[in-house]
Amino acid sequence: MTKAVETKKVVVQTIADKFGSAASVVVVDYRGLNVAQLTELRKQLREAGVEFKVYKNSMTRRATEMHGLEAINEHFTGPNAIAFSNEDVVAPARIINDFAKKNEALEIKAGVIEGAVSSAEDIKALAELPSRDGLLSMLLSVLQAPVRNFAATTKAVADQKEEQEQGA
Repeated sequence: MTKAVETKKVVVQTIADKFGSAASVVVVDYRGLNVAQLTELRKQLREAGVEFKVYKNSMTRRATEMHGLEAINEHFTGPNAIAFSNEDVVAPARIINDFAKKNEALEIKAGVIEGAVSSAEDIKALAELPSRDGLLSMLLSVLQAPVRNFAATTKAVADQKEEQEQGA
């Protein structure tokens, strides 16, 4: 085999490994963004631990086929960039969705969420979910409510008994 074919195989395997290990993947069309906007998007994604790459569509299609994600291949037309997140499922969707609201040229095409191909609408819905910290604080609040109510009731009973003793 020629050196070019070997190089392409390595790139396809690299892309396949990224798809295999990613908690979430978001595919976007970045046509219309200028260099400053793309740099800002990359910076925001990098700060969240998300890798943002541009690969040839033909190589990406081959890589997705290695993981049974052929359904996403229809979206690999034109200039695409792919955001890979290995830890936070929501981070790439939220950052890209927020960025797309301010920069209409950025279009979310599709994604992969924990191994399942997802539509652009699914990615946008995921982006609207509260952050992990927000969800944890909501859960903590729900768990604290019964204890808080019990404490308030106990205090009210104690106050009532104290008033009765003072009045007697």
